[in-house]
Amino acid sequence: MYRKSRKLLLTTAIALALATSSGLTMAGNPTPEITAARQESQIWTTYSLSPYLRANDLRVSVAGETATLTGTVDEDVDKDLAKQIALGVDGIRKVDNQIVVMADYTPPARASEERSFGQVVDDATITATIKSKLLWGKNTEGMETDVDTRKGVVTLHGTAENAASRELAGRMAQNTRGVISVDNQLRVENLKPVAISTDEDESEDTSEKIADTWITTKVKSTFMYSSNVESDDITVHTTGGIVTLSGKVSSGAERELATELAQNIRGVNSVNATALKF
Repeated sequence: MYRKSRKLLLTTAIALALATSSGLTMAGNPTPEITAARQESQIWTTYSLSPYLRANDLRVSVAGETATLTGTVDEDVDKDLAKQIALGVDGIRKVDNQIVVMADYTPPARASEERSFGQVVDDATITATIKSKLLWGKNTEGMETDVDTRKGVVTLHGTAENAASRELAGRMAQNTRGVISVDNQLRVENLKPVAISTDEDESEDTSEKIADTWITTKVKSTFMYSSNVESDDITVHTTGGIVTLSGKVSSGAERELATELAQNIRGVNSVNATALKF
């Protein structure tokens, strides 16, 4: 799992550097100084977004087609990651990697209230992810919920229809990647009951009307955003609102969590997880 995650991080970081390069290309023929400054900015920004590099005191300077890297990290893989990110930037052909690997290295401490650029981005991502998961949920849709994240600590404000919905929202937030803890301040307020139609066609469960492709997409996304489910190892198929999960999980607890997460998606009538093996 660790090696797989690091490989994915490396690929993502390089892709980010390349995307930033294409997006920031300046019109005309910029001077070598401007080009170097742009390249240094691209490399540093990607470092600041990487959870493995952002805390380290890394420095970048560019001259011509060469990027010189200095600073200290605690693992060889981080030194190589820094090099590969630099090589992914347009115009960089060579890297003079002077980063020192020190096993017991302790990154410089930040002020207690200060967030790095990477942390700000992570917090914003967590907030958006939780809001999306609540919106997709059949038991949390329509909740008036405000989500605030700071350094991985999530605070939920707003109202819930009942105690079960409040607890579910808290669990969904806690199970999101990057979340350290959740302060669930949702208040339970009894909402007016929805009138039940006597028309047989109108009283049909609206979940059946939701497209199977939409359900499959949201179940996969929920797994991907969840900290305790390995989404790459699970296949999701939906027919008539019935979700079938297959593949591998590490334990019965992971299978139960995957089943619960899928069951909570709007439009899901039932979940068959018998093909999930561990």
